[in-house]
Amino acid sequence: MYQLRPYQQQAVDYTIRFFKTKREPAVIVLPTGAGKSLVIAELARVAKGRVLVLAHVKELVEQNYLKYQSYNQVAGIFSAGLGRKNSSEKVIFGSIQSVARADDAFFKDFSLVIIDECHRVNSEGETQYGQVIKKLISQNQGICILGLTATPYRVGTGWIYKYGHNGEVHEQQNQFFHQCVFELPLDYMIKNKFLTKPIKLDIPVTSYDFSELTDSGRLYSVKEVDELLNQQKRLTPLIIKNIVDIVDKYKRQGVMIFSSTVRHAKEVLELLPEGDAKIVLGEMENDQRDQIINEFKAKKIKYLVNVSVLTTGFDAPHVDVIAILRPTESVSLYQQIIGRGLRLSQGKTDCYILDYTGMGHDIYSPEISDQRPTRESVPVIVECPSCGMENNFWGIKSPEGDILEHYGRKCRGGEIDPNTMNVVPCGHRFRLKVCPKCGGENDITARECSTCSLLLIDADSKLRQARLSKDAFILRPDTMKIMESQDKKGNPYLEIKYYDVDAKYLREIYYLGNSTNLKKFSINFLRSHLKDPELTDHFEESDDVIKYQKLFRRPKYVIARKQDKFWKITEKIFVEELSRAHSSDLS
Repeated sequence: MYQLRPYQQQAVDYTIRFFKTKREPAVIVLPTGAGKSLVIAELARVAKGRVLVLAHVKELVEQNYLKYQSYNQVAGIFSAGLGRKNSSEKVIFGSIQSVARADDAFFKDFSLVIIDECHRVNSEGETQYGQVIKKLISQNQGICILGLTATPYRVGTGWIYKYGHNGEVHEQQNQFFHQCVFELPLDYMIKNKFLTKPIKLDIPVTSYDFSELTDSGRLYSVKEVDELLNQQKRLTPLIIKNIVDIVDKYKRQGVMIFSSTVRHAKEVLELLPEGDAKIVLGEMENDQRDQIINEFKAKKIKYLVNVSVLTTGFDAPHVDVIAILRPTESVSLYQQIIGRGLRLSQGKTDCYILDYTGMGHDIYSPEISDQRPTRESVPVIVECPSCGMENNFWGIKSPEGDILEHYGRKCRGGEIDPNTMNVVPCGHRFRLKVCPKCGGENDITARECSTCSLLLIDADSKLRQARLSKDAFILRPDTMKIMESQDKKGNPYLEIKYYDVDAKYLREIYYLGNSTNLKKFSINFLRSHLKDPELTDHFEESDDVIKYQKLFRRPKYVIARKQDKFWKITEKIFVEELSRAHSSDLS
């Protein structure tokens, strides 16, 4: 009998514990090389009823089947691509394409369905996964649905599950997969020597510039990537020469090159050493693709070029160079690509990561779903004062590594009830929008008050309306000055002036003489202006605000409206409230 690694056994145990209490779809997140097929095998072995294991490509179907079979377990295969359509065994490994075409009798008597690479699942509509899941649920009351993936976050759709393994709230809206029951970070695998150490080399020659596409915050087309690469085609020969020089100098064994498009991949292939490189494309016949992959695994060729084909279901442990020449939409996809070179192999001590994208992804960075507010933003960890959750937000750090500012809005923490497995979110707000009608606290991007349902105008709409109004003035502050002044009666007040680059300014004043005024100042100024909003309670006097004004940030825009002969500030808009269209720091 095979012996599971401790984290693999944990994944199995946590899954069983979850399904004993709840029957909502769940996810296990394991990095590439963590042995998903072993976890699948053990869950299939201990399941009391029949098990269906699904994958989207025949390579994964066969890989999972062979791993299960190698431990003296009997199973069937239902995959046209593998030439078998078994349906009576307790455990069936099937391709989604073949299973989707199976007759209704095939779907009876399953207690567990396991979906490998489950980030591909779309249970809605007439997709193949949607059809299969619908049939399984209708014919198997209380069936358990489990997904496994290394990339739980996708640009454009977000996280594939609502709650993380520790109760973190990843998505406000319900997702098909309800909860992640176990997650293992990539750095754990590397530190514990379950994976080879990656070494990211500083590229001395050049990099592509994909910022025009990646900074837009949207999915981009192959045509757009091709056009951008065509503008930078002079860079490709320099990049390939750099790759070859590094491979030759350091005597590397196997090189995987991830290119952006088919045209780009063919250009790359022509520049590689003749007879020592081949290309794998999705449009190839399976036999041709398998032959090339087998040649690469047998070390008959050193370079393997591909376009979005070998990010999953590929195992060549001798790979010791990963060259990235394509934009990666998320950190998890970037880590999955790197994972192709991190499997252990005899004589292999490390894997070189050559990144020619200029995107600055970090091998160990957490995935942050919020839009990156500025170019200078980096991942920061912010502890929630209410629940102690360490939140991953975008923020600004000093050269010494201290957090100067963060853009987090709401704590993502939550507590899992061990008896019911229900999640109770923390709900603490670092920054908030106060409803003008009921005073309720809302997310700064909310369009409706969560307490009284009043329509709340978002920042982009405020800017559009102000630009159309003759009685509105929009100032983009370049500096902000805080000082103390006195009115005609000698009463002190705090004066804040916002100046643009042309020295035009708008001002606002706050009296701090009593608790009511202090509360207004806290809500209208401190909470939004402090770089660290948790310092709000430390400011009660004008002298404190003036002395520590370096702790305050200026708004992106200030909107004022004409009142008699004067301009009165009515709205202040900060960078995290804006869509990428108005956040020109990234344009």
